[in-house]
Amino acid sequence: MMNHLEQLLQSVQAGETDIATAARQIGMIAGGMPEGQIAELDFARIDLDRERRTGFPEVIYGESKSAEQISAIAKKLADNHLPVLATRVSADKASYIQQHIPGAIYHNAARVLTIGSMQPEVAQDRPTIAVVCAGTSDLPIAEESALTIEFAGLPVNRIYDVGVAGLHRLLVKLPDIRQSAVIIVIAGMEGALPGVLSSLVSKPVIAVPSSVGYGAGLGGITPLLAMLSSCSPGLTVTNIDNGFGAACAAIRIFKLLPMTERSPSC
Repeated sequence: MMNHLEQLLQSVQAGETDIATAARQIGMIAGGMPEGQIAELDFARIDLDRERRTGFPEVIYGESKSAEQISAIAKKLADNHLPVLATRVSADKASYIQQHIPGAIYHNAARVLTIGSMQPEVAQDRPTIAVVCAGTSDLPIAEESALTIEFAGLPVNRIYDVGVAGLHRLLVKLPDIRQSAVIIVIAGMEGALPGVLSSLVSKPVIAVPSSVGYGAGLGGITPLLAMLSSCSPGLTVTNIDNGFGAACAAIRIFKLLPMTERSPSC
């Protein structure tokens, strides 16, 4: 136990762990809770130790869960002083959860529900992670990314409706995009925007194919294959509509950067 406590305090001293996270972990140690602790429910085993291991707490995927299941998991996380993020939550499920858990906030556009947030890591005058999307139809995925990043305590620069159908819209925003340390780009249809943008910036670009488009878009398969086949080197591609996964990747990349490089002026 002392070895883990010493490592934790050293991590705080080095600036690798924020005070709120350290306080939660010290509380677990003081309570005699083992590392890798799991909270048991009848239908779920909740990983309460995930933030210590990976830097991000367990997140609830709400698509196939009932409102009662989401509510029970969220309450268990909150009772253990952990912030709650639930993705793919419908409005009717959110209404049930809000009735049973005070403080739950529903973000309708993103279909995301939150209770609290992680400790803000930085305080800067301008955003450091850009979320860019091709069209307004891509907003649900873009907002899922943006809200996940904000939940992690990091600032976001939302740049929406800059698809290749009107390339001048993107070029106008290019200086703003270049200020970001990491860039997430969401696009459907033929999925051209991430490859185009990746060829114009020096920062990591994470592409998210969306299921937006007519029949030949095949529910996101066409932009997925286009992005995977991009001739722009270094472009990283997530699963279809996976704004959350893109945000998690961006957060990890961002946290590897020295503080002086997180908001470059180039």
